[in-house]
Amino acid sequence: MSTQDIKEVVKEKYGEAARRVATGEGNSCCGASACCGTDVDPITRDLYDLGQTSTIPEEALKASLGCGNPTALAELKPGEIVLDLGSGGGIDVLLSARRVGPTGKAYGLDMTDDMLALALENKKKSGITNVEFLRGEIENIPLPANSVDVIISNCVINLSADKDRVLREAFRVLKPGGRLAVSDVVVRGEVPEDIQKSLLLWVGCIAGALRDTDYVAKLNAAGFTDVTMEPTRVYNIEDARTFLTGQGLDVDAIAPLVEGKFMSAFVRAAKPAAPPVVGQKSSLNVLKCC
Repeated sequence: MSTQDIKEVVKEKYGEAARRVATGEGNSCCGASACCGTDVDPITRDLYDLGQTSTIPEEALKASLGCGNPTALAELKPGEIVLDLGSGGGIDVLLSARRVGPTGKAYGLDMTDDMLALALENKKKSGITNVEFLRGEIENIPLPANSVDVIISNCVINLSADKDRVLREAFRVLKPGGRLAVSDVVVRGEVPEDIQKSLLLWVGCIAGALRDTDYVAKLNAAGFTDVTMEPTRVYNIEDARTFLTGQGLDVDAIAPLVEGKFMSAFVRAAKPAAPPVVGQKSSLNVLKCC
C-alpha cells in the first residue's frame, strides 16, 4: 500500500467516525468486525476521568479514538503553546487549552474535514477560546520552526506511512528545550509479520505500529534526546479474541507468540536547549506500568 493509499484509508476511516458521532450513531472506526472506538473496546475505554470529561462536550469524548490520555501525562504548564498531532474531534486540544490557561494556546492539526468540522463545533460548545484548529498533515506541520513548547498526539503517529518525516517536523516546530509527549501503540519484541498485521488492524485500525526500539531510533535520528517509554496498557490475547477469530485465525495457537507484545505507551522526548553533540544517542528506558 502506497503512502497516498494509507492517507486515503485513514481519512475515510476517521471521516466516517466523525460523521457517525455527528449523526449520533456512535464512533467505531474499524468496521463491523472490530470494536475499536467503542465503550467496550479495551484500547479506547476509560482513558479520561470524570473530572476531565465533565468539562468538555460529549461529542468530543465520543469522537476520541485514541489509545491514551497524553494531556494527563504531559505535565502542561500555564502559558505554554501546545500542538496536538491528529487532533480528531478535539478532546485533547480542549483539555490542553484548559491546562495552559488563557496565557497559553492549544493547536489541533488534522487532515480530515469531517473531524475538523466536529472539532470546531466542540470548541464552540465548550466556550474555550485559546484554541485553534488547523487543516493539514502531520508530515507537513503548517507552523513555523521553534514555535511550540509541547507536542502531544494520541494514537496517530502509528497511522503515518512516513514516521521519520513526522518526527522531523515535530522536532522542527518545537522550541529549543521543548518536549514531545505522545501516546501511541508500540510492539515489543518479535512477532510474525502476518500475525502482527492482523493484530494491528485491531489495535490501530491500520497496521503501522513500530517496535519499541525502532521508535527510539527514529526519535534519535530526528534529533530528540531523553527518550522514555512508559507502558500504559498491555494488551493480552483475550482483548483481541473476537476480532482475530473473525479474521480466521486460531487464537489459541497464536497466543504464545503475541501475549504481552502489543501495548499502548506514553513516549516522552526532548528537543535539546543547545545543539546536541554529534553522534549522541538515547537508550531505551522503559518504565514499568503502574
